Amino acid sequence: MTDRNTTDAAARCWVAAYEDAWRTNDPDDIRRLFTDAAVYATEPWGDAWEGADAIVAGWLEARDEPGTYTFEWDLAGIDGRRVFVEGRTVYAPADSQPEGRTYRNLWVVDLDDDGRAQAFTEWYMEEPHA
Repeated sequence: MTDRNTTDAAARCWVAAYEDAWRTNDPDDIRRLFTDAAVYATEPWGDAWEGADAIVAGWLEARDEPGTYTFEWDLAGIDGRRVFVEGRTVYAPADSQPEGRTYRNLWVVDLDDDGRAQAFTEWYMEEPHA
């Protein structure tokens, strides 16, 4: 059985490293987050990126440029080595989205014993503008 405090600490370190990789878009920063055989699903029923090379390639293809968003989060739950992260991403206004966009996120992340993700699934919903 996994110690809850250990998983909590590993999850917080993992999300901090994810935020760093999100800002840098550096392939090495991205790769360090995931096991070699990890699966990354950008939505629960779509085609997932399978393996570290595919994750890096998919991430870079869909990357956000630094300074175009803010992200806040909290750890919503822990079940063994599986963690649930609730987040809010706010994108700055751009030519294609003059009002900007705000998303609510739920991430389900399965961590290995080294604190790297074996599986990552994201649910996200856009908040309507007032």
